[in-house]
Amino acid sequence: MTVTTPLSPDRQALAITMGDPCGIGPEIIVKAFAQDPQATRGAFVVGDVGVMRRTVHALNVASRWPVIELENAAEALSVPPRCIPVLQVIPAMSVLPWGQMCAEAGKAAGDCVLWAVRAALKAEVSAVVTAPLHKEALSAAGPPYDRYPGHTELLQAEAAEFIQKPVAEVPVRMMLANQELRTVLVSIHVSLRQAIEAVTLPNVMETIVITHEALLATLGRPPRIAVAGLNPHAGEGGLFGREEIDIISPAVALARAQGVNVQGPMAPDTVFMRARRTSAHEGEFDVVIAMYHDQGLIPVKYRGVEHGVNVTLGLPLVRTSPDHGTAFDIAGQGIADASSMLEAIRMARALVAHRAC
Repeated sequence: MTVTTPLSPDRQALAITMGDPCGIGPEIIVKAFAQDPQATRGAFVVGDVGVMRRTVHALNVASRWPVIELENAAEALSVPPRCIPVLQVIPAMSVLPWGQMCAEAGKAAGDCVLWAVRAALKAEVSAVVTAPLHKEALSAAGPPYDRYPGHTELLQAEAAEFIQKPVAEVPVRMMLANQELRTVLVSIHVSLRQAIEAVTLPNVMETIVITHEALLATLGRPPRIAVAGLNPHAGEGGLFGREEIDIISPAVALARAQGVNVQGPMAPDTVFMRARRTSAHEGEFDVVIAMYHDQGLIPVKYRGVEHGVNVTLGLPLVRTSPDHGTAFDIAGQGIADASSMLEAIRMARALVAHRAC
């Protein structure tokens, strides 16, 4: 394996993948550049110049935010202000209709992610922010993308190949965060039945450890971790299931024995309220570990999907993304909200700065 000497963070550009070109990804990227030039300074779009130019024209900002084509990622650090730099990493695309699932679009989105994650693993970019891709379009693109349910699994596989380890030895977790809540998931994109089967002592313990290590680096102190139960009322002492007694409680005890500040299992219907941070309530916990996808994501998204950020924990690179999908129903209408994309960019910057300390 070739070892790459990392550049200092101030010498690395931030890569933003364009996402599915038929969705709102290109639009929220353009709006992010226009709304916060400081946050996007030194960032560039990994994608298709034609798609991005079509987007700025659709938004009537082409004269104020022209798209310029880069020769390489490093050029993004020296581009003039008030422009959108794009690195053409895929063949020039045909014009595709907004809001429709398309295998060509899925392949383009996947190819952009592959380029960006490989560049990040080789320390050629500081971080990767991924605009939304469409899971059905990604699968329709065929190999290798039909093997991956989404971004997270694709990133995990690429990281494992880069460091020459089996995928099972590169465990990753999804963390969703907004201004009020953070939650980390034990399982990600699997059926509910498979998610319940994934609640094992090793998986729960691994999630606690990954969460502890990631937030320790981010917060600069040991995080206060709460673990949600799987069953209603956290099993009510075994009346509604024994997973809390046989699996979750032992995992929490093992983590506490290793010095992790973790509590649980707690009733899933109240633990998120206890962790919520507001101006009047600090929140009892820094993060809640949820047993499955919807258990953790519904509370976070309900409290503000427009500010939510997805962070992949456990990777040897920084990756964030907006906490929403391709929104085909509003694509091409100019009404998509870029707030979550901007939050993802800002969080990526903060995580890079923490890693550099």
